[in-house]
Amino acid sequence: MWYDENPDDVVAFEKQMRLKAHYVIRPEHLWASIAHMARTQHGELLNTLQAGFRYIENESFQSTFSGLFSEINLGSDKLGKTYADRNAKLCTIITKIAEGLAEFSTDCDSLGDAYEYLIGQFAAGSGKKAGEFYTPQRISDILSAIVTLDSQEPKTGKRKHLASVMDFACGSGSLLLNVRKRMGPHGIGKIYGQEKNITTYNLARMNMLLHGVKDSEFEIFHGDTLTNDWDMLRETNPAKKQYFDAVVANPPFSYRWEPNEALGEDTRFKNYGLAPKSAADFAFLLHGFHYLKDEGAMAIILPHGVLFRGGAEAKIRTKLLQDGHIDTIIGLPANLFYSTGIPVCILVLKKCKKPDDVLFINASEHFDKGKRQNSLSDENIAKIIETYKQRPEKPIERYARRVEMAEIEANDYNLNISRYVSTAMAEVEIDLAATHEELVGIELKIREAKEKHNGYLKQLRLAPLP
Repeated sequence: MWYDENPDDVVAFEKQMRLKAHYVIRPEHLWASIAHMARTQHGELLNTLQAGFRYIENESFQSTFSGLFSEINLGSDKLGKTYADRNAKLCTIITKIAEGLAEFSTDCDSLGDAYEYLIGQFAAGSGKKAGEFYTPQRISDILSAIVTLDSQEPKTGKRKHLASVMDFACGSGSLLLNVRKRMGPHGIGKIYGQEKNITTYNLARMNMLLHGVKDSEFEIFHGDTLTNDWDMLRETNPAKKQYFDAVVANPPFSYRWEPNEALGEDTRFKNYGLAPKSAADFAFLLHGFHYLKDEGAMAIILPHGVLFRGGAEAKIRTKLLQDGHIDTIIGLPANLFYSTGIPVCILVLKKCKKPDDVLFINASEHFDKGKRQNSLSDENIAKIIETYKQRPEKPIERYARRVEMAEIEANDYNLNISRYVSTAMAEVEIDLAATHEELVGIELKIREAKEKHNGYLKQLRLAPLP
């Protein structure tokens, strides 16, 4: 083995590998070695795995990935009561996995897609818990398509490069990876994400690595978005302050939070006001919007309540509209998410938008119905994106319409989609004069038929009809 034969060159070799491949995995920690130990029931498999996890966390990359495997407990009693029992169980599990993997490609894209598939399948079986870490891919497709188009002239097509993209409630990172896939591996300078849940935070970091995103190309922070405890985002020097070309998010719906006086003075909220304690939806929105570049686009998934609820939310919504920051509102069908059956909407925001109107897209009736969950087809998604892209001057019946600010103002800045684009079928107009004439004719025919019938009854010496 090269490592054994060249011990003096190992440090230099690993330094070069970190520069070129961005990571190093020791030979004993490679999958082939681990799988061989499992097949041969090697007694040191468990210890080797633990050592491998520590090495990957602290030494594999130029950046440290501290705690990446912190949620994996190889000492759990669920694997066995003794070391030998746990080691034997791991041998069995890994051998079965190796047998399955032998039939598939092991290139980076395939492994990443397999990991993403498993996350999706786990989400599908997790019900409401899934909302904490996963955005269904078809909905991610809509958000990623919107933020990668030219923000001022969407009809000109996709932007050539994004310096940065941010998801401040990134879950497993699937939405960020969807944006990267649309832009291509070299189309984004750096990916940024934030996640409060430690398990989900580690899922996101693994997801990035398994999709071949280099450690220098992404940064996922473990922390609370609403309290803004990421030092990078708290920078006060305007020259160093971080802003993003694209912001995407699927934050928890109507999340209860603790607004206070200090947050009221926070630059993210100061000009708009604080979202109510019962629903942090607008707090999440304002956080992302604050860090959006002037020429950028933001797409966020929120419950319909943000469109029409009163109180503090009405004030925030009114201010955003008066300042010309709400560009498009897209109503989606019900039962698309694992975490909720309610219909949700996508809000598209821009700091500098050209049209002085709001585009409403009511896609609530355009979906494929499923037994447990509805889904969007390629055609459904393409229609939404194309409508956003073209922003047609003329309304699309029962689907989309550009609404002038004067009309929105007349509705007290209520953005309930059905006020502007109703999906109700128009009632057929009834011509009363023609209907009356038809009924008179029918009455005449009834009288004639009755008289004729009574004539037959008279011949038969039977009582006539009254």
